[in-house]
Amino acid sequence: MHAESLNAFSNPQFAYATPSSKLSCYMACAALSSFSLGKMIHGYCSKLGLVFDIFVGNSLMAMYSVSGDMVAARHVFDEIPSLSAVSWTVMISGYAKMGDVDSARFFFDEAPEKDRGIWGAMISGYVQNNCFKEGLYLFRLMQLTDTVPDESIFVSILSACAHLGALDIGIWIHRYLSRQRLPLSIRLSTSLLDMYAKCGNLDLAKRLFDSMPERDIVCWNAMISGMAIHGDGISALELFSDMEKIGIKPDDITFVSLFSACSYSGMAYEGLQLLDKMCNVYKIEPKSEHYGCLVDLLSRAGLFEEAMVLMRRINNTWNGSEETLAWRAFLSACCNHGQGQLAELAAERLLRLENHSGVYVLLSNLYAASGKHTDVRRVRDMMKNKGADKAPGCSSVEIDGVVTEFIAGEKTHPQMAEINSVLEKMHMQLD
Repeated sequence: MHAESLNAFSNPQFAYATPSSKLSCYMACAALSSFSLGKMIHGYCSKLGLVFDIFVGNSLMAMYSVSGDMVAARHVFDEIPSLSAVSWTVMISGYAKMGDVDSARFFFDEAPEKDRGIWGAMISGYVQNNCFKEGLYLFRLMQLTDTVPDESIFVSILSACAHLGALDIGIWIHRYLSRQRLPLSIRLSTSLLDMYAKCGNLDLAKRLFDSMPERDIVCWNAMISGMAIHGDGISALELFSDMEKIGIKPDDITFVSLFSACSYSGMAYEGLQLLDKMCNVYKIEPKSEHYGCLVDLLSRAGLFEEAMVLMRRINNTWNGSEETLAWRAFLSACCNHGQGQLAELAAERLLRLENHSGVYVLLSNLYAASGKHTDVRRVRDMMKNKGADKAPGCSSVEIDGVVTEFIAGEKTHPQMAEINSVLEKMHMQLD
C-alpha cells in the first residue's frame, strides 16, 4: 500500500492537485497512523514548494499534531508565510493534547485575531488538562468580546462547572440557551444534567433527563453516574433496568457507574450480580476500573478476604496507578472498619508503589483512634524521614459567578483580613 501511495505522490500530476486533494492526502496518512509516509510526502511537497500553500501547511500541522510531534508541526507553522485562524487553532489544540497548556496559551495570546475556533481550542485545552478555573476565566474574557460561543465551548464550560461545583455559571448557561431558543442536542443536554448532578442538584438533572426526547448511551451513563454520586444505588439500578427494557445495550462505562452506585449504597450482593451479568450476558471483559470499583465495594461492605482474593487474582494485569487506586480504597476501608493488621499490609504495599502522605495520615489516624500513641509517633517519624509532606487542604467557593480557591494555612490571600474578621464574628455567635 505504501509503495502504491508513493508512486501516486511522485506522479508529476500531484504538483497540480487541488489544495483539498493535498489536504486529503495528509489527513489520510493521519487517519491510518502512517506518519512515516506522511513525512515522505512532506519532503516531496517541500521540494515542490507546496508547503507554502495554506491548505497544505495546515494539513501537515494537523497530521503532526495527531502523531504528537509538535516540534515538526512548529517547523511547518514557521514556514507558512500567511497564516490563517485554522493554523493557530491547530497549534493550540496540538499542544493542549500533549498536555503543554503553557505553549498552547502562548500561541493563543500571539494569535493576531481570535475567532470562535481559537477561543474554543484554548478553553477546551484547559478543561481537558484539568485547568478548570483557567477555562472559566478564559470564558469570562471571551464574553467581553463579540464572539458567540458554540456548542463545543458550552460543553467544555459545563464540564469545568461540574468539576468545580460552579452551579450558578451552569444555570446561567442553561438560561442563556433557553433565551436564545437554541435546540438542546443530546450532547449538550447530557453535559447539563451531568453538571447539575455533580453540583448537587440531582432533581434538576432527573427533570432534564426525563424531558429529553432522545437519549444515547452516554446520556444514560451520566444519569446513572449522577445517582451513584448521590448514594442512590436503588434508583441507579432501577434506571439500568429501564435502560435494558427499551433495548439500550450497556457498555463498560455503564458498569463502572453501577459498581460505584452499589459501593456508595452498601449493596455488595447486587454489585456481584451485576458483575455476573456484565461477563455472562453482555460479554464485557472486566477492566482494571471495574475491579477497582469491586475492591472498593467489597471493602466498604467489610468483605476484606473477598477483596484480597480479587486483588491477588488480577493485580498482575494492572499498571501502577490502577493498582495504587485499588490499594488506597482497600486501606481506607480497613481504617474505617478498624482492621489494623490488614491496614498495615495495605499501607506496606502502597508505600512500594508511591511515597504519598495520605498513606501515613490514614495509618496515623487509625493508631490514634485505637489509642496506640507509640505507633502514631512512629508513623509520623517515618513520614518526616521519607520526606512525605502532607499537602495542605484546598477548597473552593463560588461567589457571584467567580470561583475562589482557599488553601489551609494560607496567609497571602488579598482579602485575608476581611475573612478573619467574619470568622471571628461567626465564632463569637457560636459561643
